[in-house]
Amino acid sequence: MRSVMPSDMPLFMKISAVDWAEGGWDIEGTVALSQALKARGCAAIHVSSGGVSPQQAIPLAPGYQVPHAQRVKAEVGLPTIAVGLITEPEQAEAIVASGEADAVALARAMLYDPRWPWHAAAKLGAQVTVPPQYWRSQPREFKDLFKGLNFGAR
Repeated sequence: MRSVMPSDMPLFMKISAVDWAEGGWDIEGTVALSQALKARGCAAIHVSSGGVSPQQAIPLAPGYQVPHAQRVKAEVGLPTIAVGLITEPEQAEAIVASGEADAVALARAMLYDPRWPWHAAAKLGAQVTVPPQYWRSQPREFKDLFKGLNFGAR
């Protein structure tokens, strides 16, 4: 891929860190693969896991895959993206703030709530940029949620 992509375009790889099945792919293999990807010009690793074996035994809990991203980041030195039942804004913020991963990716949480980033920004006291057609939807309790919006100036 690297040979056919523009040199200024970063190449991220999504990998399955473990199979969660005895005798399956493990984190040591993931670290080795990630080191080989880094040597070949990969810019970041999106670390996921599972879903590949009917024998898998996944220990589901909030952030259950984050330790895999943390280990790849620590041992390989590439930025990582963590996933795995990351559902709360504070949880996502803590993962990045603590350095466990450089970013988080959301799947099911975004399928359930496509406005998850807006709700997270509101909870964390941040702002989001939205197109004008959404300006009137800003909740009254979050008067500063939408960047650049000033109803008083209209």
